[in-house]
Amino acid sequence: VPVDGSHWLSMREVLDILRQKGHEVVVVAPEVSMHIKQSNNFVMKRHSGPITQEEMEEDFKAFLHASLEEGSFLERFPKLYQHMKRLGNLAVSSCEHLLEDKELMSYLEESKF
Repeated sequence: VPVDGSHWLSMREVLDILRQKGHEVVVVAPEVSMHIKQSNNFVMKRHSGPITQEEMEEDFKAFLHASLEEGSFLERFPKLYQHMKRLGNLAVSSCEHLLEDKELMSYLEESKF
């Protein structure tokens, strides 16, 4: 169950190597994602999430802008904190959506994921 961004980019290499060694790899990811894309090296299982593609891209741009904004750390910290808090809440909500997906949870349970 990957996290989008640099975590996924690092994990993707590991998954490719596991597949080369004969392992069956299943990736469970939200429908809305920046980097997690289908591949022939693994089976992709998607679940709904709390955010649209447009909202995610806007949130990412706003976070990036706040991160690169000029000013002292004390001036920037409250904005960065709010963005990190939103991203954390989205991650929790995404996990809740996954757990509420009865069909996907049944598949994962039956396959001993």
